[in-house]
Amino acid sequence: MTAPVHIVLGATGGVGSATSRRLAADGARLVLAGRNAESLDALAAELGAGAFPLDATDFEAVSACFKHALDTHGRLDGAVNCVGSLLLKPAHTTSADEFHQTLMTNLGSAFATVAAARKSMKKEGGSIVLLSSAAAEVGLVNHEAIAAAKAGVIGLARSASATYAGRGIRVNCVAPGMVRTPLTQSITSNELALKGSIAMHALGRIGEPEEIAAAIAFLLNPDHSWITGQVLGVDGGLAHIRSRARA
Repeated sequence: MTAPVHIVLGATGGVGSATSRRLAADGARLVLAGRNAESLDALAAELGAGAFPLDATDFEAVSACFKHALDTHGRLDGAVNCVGSLLLKPAHTTSADEFHQTLMTNLGSAFATVAAARKSMKKEGGSIVLLSSAAAEVGLVNHEAIAAAKAGVIGLARSASATYAGRGIRVNCVAPGMVRTPLTQSITSNELALKGSIAMHALGRIGEPEEIAAAIAFLLNPDHSWITGQVLGVDGGLAHIRSRARA
């Protein structure tokens, strides 16, 4: 069987790098995309993958990345958008620029991914996985901007999954809870903040990047080709469970 070809956007972040390593270990051929060219080249060299530096909010750059992957490998089986940010502010202290940047980084990059993937997957179909958040499904203090952006990702995935189903293109979301990554270091490195976050997760701990990567790999795998338009919560129960009673 020919090794699948996947693009990972945001490949050098905590979840992105874990996903890239997981997919490489599974035998996939990868094109890794991200903003930091030096980190991207290092990860690509480690995994024997291709590197494509870009700003994922630039629609033309994302489209060029997908064309490059198709031209290089002759096919594209999967695309993952791990691009993200974390802005923890109430709405009244969030500037217009901060809100716009949050939307473009999280929702804009996801939209660009879907649009480019459709063009590259139009013949053979494939799987698109986007990153939402448990914050899109449960009200959390000071999450207005990021919750709005990540809720938009869910709406995008569900609509796109309907639009492109006839082409054999599946679109799904993974919605993590708090995960230990460089992006969340300001929380995980603060003992009180970390303790408060742990208490919000029914399983009594925060997540690790490899756990999110495993869910992404599951949705990319053609063995699960009857799954589309879904939001897979990998969140320790954050979005839907409130009790931590021990049986």
